[in-house]
Amino acid sequence: MVAEVIVDIAHSEVDKIFDYLCDDGLQAGCRVTVPFGRTYVAGFVMRVKESSSLPPSALKRIARVYDEPPALNGECLALASRLAARYHVPMALVLRLFLPAEMRAGKVGEIYRSFASAAVEQAEFSPRAKVQRELFEYLLSHGKTPCAALRERFSGALTALEKKGLIRITRERVQRSPYADLPPGGGVHELTKEQEAALSSVLSSDKRVHLLHGVTGSGKTEIYLNLIAQTLAQGRSAVFLVPEISLTPQMLSQLRARFGGAAAILHSGLSAGERFDEWWRIRSGEAKIVVGARSAVFSPLENIGVLIIDEEHDGSYVSETSPRYNTFDVALLRAEYNGCKLVLGSATPSVETYMHARAGEYNLIRLTKRINRRPMPEIIVSDMRREVRKGNNSFFSAALRQELEETLSGGKQAILFLNRRGYSRSVICTECGYVAKCESCDVALTYHHEEHCLKCHYCGARYRMLSACPECGGKHLVYHGTGTERVVEELKKLYPAARVLRMDNDTTGGKEGHFKILQAFAGGEADILVGTQMIAKGHDFPAVTLVGILDADMSLHFSDYRSGERTFQLITQVAGRSGRGEEKGKVVLQTYDPENAVLRFAVSYDYEGFYENEISLRRATAFPPFALIVRVLVSAETDADALEGLRRVYFPLEKIYLDNRDRFLFFNKMHAPIRRIQGRHRYQVLMRLTDQTLLAAVYAVCAENTDRRWLVYVEENPANLS
Repeated sequence: MVAEVIVDIAHSEVDKIFDYLCDDGLQAGCRVTVPFGRTYVAGFVMRVKESSSLPPSALKRIARVYDEPPALNGECLALASRLAARYHVPMALVLRLFLPAEMRAGKVGEIYRSFASAAVEQAEFSPRAKVQRELFEYLLSHGKTPCAALRERFSGALTALEKKGLIRITRERVQRSPYADLPPGGGVHELTKEQEAALSSVLSSDKRVHLLHGVTGSGKTEIYLNLIAQTLAQGRSAVFLVPEISLTPQMLSQLRARFGGAAAILHSGLSAGERFDEWWRIRSGEAKIVVGARSAVFSPLENIGVLIIDEEHDGSYVSETSPRYNTFDVALLRAEYNGCKLVLGSATPSVETYMHARAGEYNLIRLTKRINRRPMPEIIVSDMRREVRKGNNSFFSAALRQELEETLSGGKQAILFLNRRGYSRSVICTECGYVAKCESCDVALTYHHEEHCLKCHYCGARYRMLSACPECGGKHLVYHGTGTERVVEELKKLYPAARVLRMDNDTTGGKEGHFKILQAFAGGEADILVGTQMIAKGHDFPAVTLVGILDADMSLHFSDYRSGERTFQLITQVAGRSGRGEEKGKVVLQTYDPENAVLRFAVSYDYEGFYENEISLRRATAFPPFALIVRVLVSAETDADALEGLRRVYFPLEKIYLDNRDRFLFFNKMHAPIRRIQGRHRYQVLMRLTDQTLLAAVYAVCAENTDRRWLVYVEENPANLS
């Protein structure tokens, strides 16, 4: 027999099938080790056949086979082929998406431990065998126990009892279960009439894609859970995607309460062992439901009955590493393969998604009311220009301070949102204007007060805090801008009795960093939660009656066609954290631009008005979804190599442009907005196309001009243009 193998080397020169001799019984999808040149490399079996076009003497034999059953099922292999063609990347690069990285590298596997149990119901011991008697009695009362724990407590007695045949020692596989101590979520809730109608619409519609457009707190999650229950009843499986790792424990808790051990979790924050065991639980069919962030769309489930993407508008669903896939595109391919429904949910759908739904391409379902008819929180707009004129230069407007005092005195909780971590955005010398920057990235360093250091939020580098300006020696260094750390410091000065928690990338390290902070806040261990956008969506805290949005303008004026859309989404999502319990909520929105149309629509929760305004602007200016933005990004360790890489791709791309000027709205080369990240110099070619059929030619040019000295990426409608 002959196996067709893709070697696990992500390079175009070896991106092809290699034939190897194999034993009978080998199946497609198995991981293998094969001789390749003078070494051995990992590979994936794509197909097994009777013979090769090459003579047997020219074929080498597979050195090792790893999986039984095969790690990759037929759907994974088919999907990988389509994605490799879609994004014009080596097949090996796509196949890696379907496996935990440590598993692919052979750095993790099953773990086994020894357990002891009593082999007889009674035994006699001499007076001198006191420890042996205690151990035997312990096993009679406690049952099977790990040997490691017994050796610590009953030193030496374990071996003696085994030799006497009084105990039995077995070696068993141990399942590493993430969030094993997670308390169960709420039980089954009776659906409202609006929820019942929404569920019925999804089940009865013959459309592939369904959009649940529901205000925050309208009960979209309960509809998801009912869809999953119906899917399991049909003997099929379900994928449930959320945008933030911080949301996965909350969802897992509800899924376990409803479906027990059928629910598994997959995300990059798990330990290698936990990810390995959860992945195999899914692959073996033991788990029928997968909840996770973006990467969980590649989970090895079979016979999928429903795919759910919650908060579908979120930018985290677009990968920023190669292959730069959109989670929706992958989920749609899986939905088509399995003949199942793809359900999108959001209070603030992306403009593109809503346009497709309004046009009838997707089944549009609206949820207009909160559960139990709770009102949407009142939004109070604080004009920070007036605050400054009144002499208030703090982070908190008079309205926010008043609402905070009332919230704290009433024993309720508040959330303060600021989408910038650290103490201050930058450190500036007032004498010469020097700004402290990262040595590896062309960005200003952020000051972190608690650690008294400067950090780069792009590469993670840390620097000692400056005592003087390195340019002029001046001692007058000032902090510019405000971050979450500084907000917490000011809150403690204003409200010394208040218990404050902070949630951002600096405080959520470790596997359960997010979970512990959210659990503490939900348990009433803090009065105020200060955080970045990771607190803005999905969380349900009934005691929160106040949300403060400290800088509503932060994302409004970015040089990005999506800036208005992102601002509307963030404000609506974070405002939705307030008033989800019995008491009405309030939101204080601080802005220097209260007349802005986007903010006016957000304050009145008018998504339809926002959409009509935004889609008109996009149509008039020919921005997505009425055109396609394509960025070709070239990066290299030296500026000379980056320029050479740019030159190699630019001239063939320019020829495509010159031959198709009528299908281009824009074409130019330039530095990337951030010229250097992690020591790599960056250039880009930006294009705006009216004809997506040109995309294949762009990908082909970039694939033909790759080189070891530089990296070339193609991004379609990039979520981040920095």
